[in-house]
Amino acid sequence: MSRLTYLFKRVLMTIPVIWLGTTITWAAIYMGPIDPASRLLSQGQTRNPAAYEAAQTQLGLDQQPLEHYLDWMTSLVTFDLGQTWLLYEGSNVNSLILDFLPRTLLLGFWSVVIAILIGVPLGFYAGLHSNTMSDYFASFGGIVWRAMPNFWLAIMLLAVLSISPQVFGFQLNWETLFIEIDSISGSPDMSRIWTVDGFLEATKKVLPAAVVLGSASMGNEMRIGRTAMLEVRNEKYIDFARAKGVSDRALVWKHIFRNALIPLIPIITSEAFLLIGGSVLVETVFGINGVGWLFYQAAIQGDLPLVGTLMYIFILITVGINLAQDMLYTIIDPRVGLEGS
Repeated sequence: MSRLTYLFKRVLMTIPVIWLGTTITWAAIYMGPIDPASRLLSQGQTRNPAAYEAAQTQLGLDQQPLEHYLDWMTSLVTFDLGQTWLLYEGSNVNSLILDFLPRTLLLGFWSVVIAILIGVPLGFYAGLHSNTMSDYFASFGGIVWRAMPNFWLAIMLLAVLSISPQVFGFQLNWETLFIEIDSISGSPDMSRIWTVDGFLEATKKVLPAAVVLGSASMGNEMRIGRTAMLEVRNEKYIDFARAKGVSDRALVWKHIFRNALIPLIPIITSEAFLLIGGSVLVETVFGINGVGWLFYQAAIQGDLPLVGTLMYIFILITVGINLAQDMLYTIIDPRVGLEGS
């Protein structure tokens, strides 16, 4: 089986996953114990039969369940996501997602990058220098980072940056450091993201939130990276390569490093799944108006149709991350996709 055929099969397998996820979402919202129509009405309108019937008609709940389900699924597949009912009342959901999603993607991107650039090298370094003080220090740091709750770390970091602490005698004013931004919290300006200055300003704006969001992943990747490095170092083919006279540098980069990355791929991607849920808390604390914040606001205000639509977006992002994991597997491990060929 070629790699292209393998990836094509993986893409086909995402179809039932998306269908099942959206079906469960529809059943939980429209067939669950909470009546979406009553959530759209104010307390005084709930006892008004005419207002209730109008809300039912607006949501399509006057249809038979199967008919409503098919219409709802067709709208999702064609990205005809309708409008909001309570939050940003009357606004087009497609426009809202195009406005809010880039902020979440920017936050998630830097969260993953920070976790990988710090967690993986430290884990590999600890594995290469096992049972030394640097190994103990890195391992302890990984445990601490992994143990700190995101919401607590977010509040603490926001409080520390707000008071402009002194670091090694230098006054750390995050708002004016290197690139000036208007405030520590709040949404980044995405209108200038394609310019160098706009990208740097937006990055600095989400960087504290990205550190918080990637902290748990960072600790996990340090721990798993250390274990993977130790396991690969003890493989027989490493001893054989060393006996053949392969230099330490070549041994690390050509043999140990690449093979130690293989067990890290599912760890990195699975942590990316958690970033979707974690972004709801972190975006709320830092005031970043992304889809996580939008989902939270829709949930607490009872805009159930918008909650269902955002769940569909989260499912698509999760499936996309899973496909990226499969692609990385085929690049790092040439054996993937070649079975039966």
